[in-house]
Amino acid sequence: RSALGRQKRRYFASALDSAVKLVIVESPAKARTLQKILDPAEEAYKVVACYGHVRDLPQSASDIPASKKAQGWTSLAIDVDKDFEPLYLVPKSQTQRVRELKSLAKASQEIILATDGDREGEAISWHLTQLLPAPDNGFKRVAFREITK
Repeated sequence: RSALGRQKRRYFASALDSAVKLVIVESPAKARTLQKILDPAEEAYKVVACYGHVRDLPQSASDIPASKKAQGWTSLAIDVDKDFEPLYLVPKSQTQRVRELKSLAKASQEIILATDGDREGEAISWHLTQLLPAPDNGFKRVAFREITK
């Protein structure tokens, strides 16, 4: 295993010990900036990046789970018999990130979704609410127009 991989695991393990309020943003640069402003010591807030979309429609037939392939609608990735319900999957590139976010979410008392206010950011927040365990008080949503100190 690489040194970077060990460093990431230590980072997330230490975050689990101390995270009280989890703030999820889209980009790592925004996460670093917001962490410095909110709580540099990471005692009350833990700011992490989701790195964009965490779920998507399947890109190819090989992405569709075997349990779903037998159903005729999976070639469309939308179940027309269930009110056009889409089949969303976590992309392979996001599997580890989603696993880390779930671990952080389980250890957090509050989850604040701070993705961008555009349609894409709203979609990312919605997908996060579908993937992450909901805290007792539900998810909070904030939108930043500008971040300055």
